[in-house]
Amino acid sequence: MRRYDNKIINYDKLLSYGFKIEKDNYIFNKSIHNGEFNVIVIVNNGMITSKVVEVDSNDEYVLVDTSSTGSFILEVNNEYEEVVNDIFSKCLDNYNLSNKVISYIKNKYGDEVEYLWEKFPSYAVVRNKWNNKWYALIAKIEKNKLIGESNELIWVLNLRCDSDIVDNINIFPGYHMNKKSWISIDLCGNIDIDNVYNLIDKSYELSGKK
Repeated sequence: MRRYDNKIINYDKLLSYGFKIEKDNYIFNKSIHNGEFNVIVIVNNGMITSKVVEVDSNDEYVLVDTSSTGSFILEVNNEYEEVVNDIFSKCLDNYNLSNKVISYIKNKYGDEVEYLWEKFPSYAVVRNKWNNKWYALIAKIEKNKLIGESNELIWVLNLRCDSDIVDNINIFPGYHMNKKSWISIDLCGNIDIDNVYNLIDKSYELSGKK
C-alpha cells in the first residue's frame, strides 16, 4: 500500500472492484453515457490517473475536468466523476500513523500496548512501566467524537499534554480524558510524525512525575 492524499491505495480492494493487472499497472475500464465513452483509471507506482476516451475514435475526451460548459459536457463529466469518486470511496483506506506510534513506543521505551476492554477491542493503552501510569491510548473512533458530524472511523492517539497546543485541526481536547491535561491526535490527518513522536516523549515525561 502507498499513501495517496491522506489515503492509502488498497490493492486487494482494487482487484475486488474489477481492476485488472497489466504489466505494472492496475487498470479499470467502465462505459458511460450510453456506451459513447469509456472511463479508464490507471494505478501505477502509487499514483492514480484517469481519463475519458471516445469509443468511436479512441481519442481522449479532453473536455472533462475543464471549465467548459454545456449540458452534454456536464452530463459526461458528472458520470465520469461518479466513477472516479466511487473508486476512491471503495478502494482507498484512511492513512494512519498508529503502527508507527506503537513501534516508536516499543523501541524507545520498551512498553507494550494493552487491550483492556472486550467491549472496545480497538482501544489500546500504554503504561509507564516504572509507575504503571498511562501515557498513551490508541483508539478507533467516529470523527464526530472530536469535530463535525462525520461518522467516518479514524484512529486517534490520546496523550498527556497541556491543552494550549489544541488546534482543532489535527490536535483536539482529549477524548474521554481530562481535557485540560490530555489531548487527542488525529492519526489519519496531516500531522507530521516527528511532531507526534515529540508529543509522545512529553507525555511519557509527564507520566513519570510523582
